[in-house]
Amino acid sequence: MNYVELFSGIGGFRNSADHISQDTNVKFKCIGFSEIDTYAISTYSNNYNLNGEIRMQDITQFVKNKKQLKQLQDFNLLLGGFPCQSFSLLGKKLGLEDERGKILFSIDKLLKIKKPEFVILENVRNIIRHDNGRTLIEILDFFRNHKYRYTNYVILDSQHFGLPQKRSRIFFVCCKKPLDIDLTEAEIIENFKKIKNHSLSTYKNVLDILEKEVDNKYYLSEKIKHTILEGGTKNFWSKSQIDLYLARTLTATMVKMHRACQDNYYSDDFIKKGISHKETTKEILLKKPVRRLTPKEALLLQGFSKSFYHKAIAAGVSEHQLYKQAGNALSVNTGYALLNYLFVHLKIQNM
Repeated sequence: MNYVELFSGIGGFRNSADHISQDTNVKFKCIGFSEIDTYAISTYSNNYNLNGEIRMQDITQFVKNKKQLKQLQDFNLLLGGFPCQSFSLLGKKLGLEDERGKILFSIDKLLKIKKPEFVILENVRNIIRHDNGRTLIEILDFFRNHKYRYTNYVILDSQHFGLPQKRSRIFFVCCKKPLDIDLTEAEIIENFKKIKNHSLSTYKNVLDILEKEVDNKYYLSEKIKHTILEGGTKNFWSKSQIDLYLARTLTATMVKMHRACQDNYYSDDFIKKGISHKETTKEILLKKPVRRLTPKEALLLQGFSKSFYHKAIAAGVSEHQLYKQAGNALSVNTGYALLNYLFVHLKIQNM
């Protein structure tokens, strides 16, 4: 199946599709991708076997050139994680009024001219509640107006697919044919559990990922530890916990080191001895060595490989950018679970 990956970031969907192609007789081929972040493009370019794909870069500009659009090779499937900041709980929640939200509708001309049979797009779960549900209706109507007779969505959480991270995301699934399928998280989880042989990396909990010895630069200084371990202020308070076996959702801004009620921190006792300080008081924790995730560990939590990290570093991508890229990425295993369910298990391409 030929596909394009829009708003590709570091290629979460592409990574998923590559694993499907390796593991099954359903083969995916990327014929083009779009991304505007130069650092993400560098990580992407150095980790995938690019072989003639069109680099669309800014999709909003690419679609304005009708000749360019027509020259784009035909494809069956459109994949992508359209910008989510405008819908996120952490953002201003401006939604479709925000320029980043409007980017979704920039694919209008692409759908009109290329007419891909399938569209699968990912975004933050909060989009369901945005503007009292009107945003969700508007997005689904957008695809129905493009003659997608099956338009549905499902919420998937990365923790159910071998990645020890709470990460719920919405996936829109659209098809030109009127499919009669069960698109539920329960069905997708059940199918994933039945897959005996796959090339994905899976972990029981974060201890399978955390390295016992890392550079001192990842440890919290005495000065910052006081702030990190605080539960918050009178306007924002949440229980501050470290040493969680199941990581909190990674964020694109984790490089800034939010409090321990927002980001992930681990003590040496937990990493080296398995002794959790989840319920330990702040006063005791202040005397313990505590560190943040490394960018390599952040990428592993998203299902990317160690070699993926090393290739990005070799390309000159900074750790600062890798934190951002990991926080923005689609979890590889979650993408794999959905693609496998649709195209390997159900074989919707043959329906």
